[in-house]
Amino acid sequence: MPVVVVANPKGGVGKSTLSTQIAGYFASQGHTVMLGDADRQQSSRLWLSLRPPAAKPIAGWEVADDGVAKPPKGTSHVVLDTPAGLHGRRLKDILKIATHVVVPLQPSVFDIFATKPFLDELAASSRAGKFKVGIVGMRVDERTLASEQLQHFVAGLNIPVLGFVRDTQNYIQLIARGLTVFDVAPGKVERDLQQWQPLCQWLDA
Repeated sequence: MPVVVVANPKGGVGKSTLSTQIAGYFASQGHTVMLGDADRQQSSRLWLSLRPPAAKPIAGWEVADDGVAKPPKGTSHVVLDTPAGLHGRRLKDILKIATHVVVPLQPSVFDIFATKPFLDELAASSRAGKFKVGIVGMRVDERTLASEQLQHFVAGLNIPVLGFVRDTQNYIQLIARGLTVFDVAPGKVERDLQQWQPLCQWLDA
């Protein structure tokens, strides 16, 4: 069972946006999806409360502060939104159940260097074959110098850049309605869906 952990110890990098969209992708494929929220802000849980009944179902998963239990039976895909400052035993407990770890990263010098120790730790764990790790550039156009800088930074880490999520009002408007780019007519979000193709292929591999 895929368990996708969306993590970065730095706050404000787009973890909840990425988590909800990944859950929406799995749901659009007909999977039985649970979305867990280990962040105190509970942004993903709020998003679930806004999701309309007509949308593909995504169940909420209560994640206790004292540890992460195995997902309930009957679940085929899990996405876990994690808090800023994730480290130590809490991080190790979460990584124990992970099959995929997706790291949202904005291509600023501050974000990159704040995230580097975390990426080093993930790279070491992933080499042991515990899970796959990938980076998603957030709020960036892949045609810009910023995306090139991000690619250059991660080149020595052996962690792939899975794609980019551009800075657009589409996500803001959809999230406010409990929806994802996979819940609306493709013509309305064509460019965004194109950006998601490499990440979706990696998740399904």
